[in-house]
Amino acid sequence: MQINTMRDAFLSSLYEEMKDNTKIFFLTADFGAPILDKIRTDFTSRFINVGIAEQNLINVAVGLALEGFTVYVYAIAPFITMRCLEQIRVNISILSQLRQMNINIIGVGAGVSYAMSGPTHHCLEDLSIMNTLPNVEIFSPSDYILAQEYVKRTIDNNNPKYIRFDAKPMNYIECSDYNFEKGYRILKKSTSKKAYICTGYMSQKILKESKNKDITIVDIFFINTFDIDSLRYELNHINEICTCEEGFIGAGGFDAIMNNTFKDKEVKNIGFKKQYTFNVGSREFIHNKNNL
Repeated sequence: MQINTMRDAFLSSLYEEMKDNTKIFFLTADFGAPILDKIRTDFTSRFINVGIAEQNLINVAVGLALEGFTVYVYAIAPFITMRCLEQIRVNISILSQLRQMNINIIGVGAGVSYAMSGPTHHCLEDLSIMNTLPNVEIFSPSDYILAQEYVKRTIDNNNPKYIRFDAKPMNYIECSDYNFEKGYRILKKSTSKKAYICTGYMSQKILKESKNKDITIVDIFFINTFDIDSLRYELNHINEICTCEEGFIGAGGFDAIMNNTFKDKEVKNIGFKKQYTFNVGSREFIHNKNNL
């Protein structure tokens, strides 16, 4: 089973696109990666490191997008979503309703994938925060293949997008029978009346821990733009649903979207209670501390 990071898979595919597409521009807030060094070296005129200045990162990106560039901005997930929230709201969410702009906000470190760095680097609020903003698609993949496949959509879909990547390498999930454009995939089918609906790392975790259980598992990767009618049809036989996310529950995020989608079913939500974890340890240690 191959293991890779979402970031490397995505950026490697984007690098190939940049060879022929001179409209692609990449900006970072002093956050690196080996593949990023290659992008900076080979496409110097279309790469800017603004330094530790996420607010300016968004402002520069909007200027480029309004001039017709396809822009990618790259930083650690909690900082790119929270430190510059006003700039994202005003300059991207609001302005994009009047002026078309293709801006792709890449945040690395979803959930508690930066486990050892503590609550400043844990990103448990981003789904709730970004879900409040109109006109921004949220992409939350569960493996690197989905991340790689999303590159084409970032180029073809000329609207703002928030891309949340796990910081750790993750297993490839075998699932060939799905339509990417629908925004979800059925990882495990069952005739039982129960289903888990997950996103990101939790899709991996639930799939592993329910290996011998008769249950349906759904992986949502287009958080706010998935095909609702199609998913409701797929789960028509389901009575009980459990949503699973590595984020705060009861805060308007993934659970709120699923609760609203399946009002006619019994829905339970699993995630982090609204409190921060100061204990330092592995990801599973933090999960155990929070009864996940």
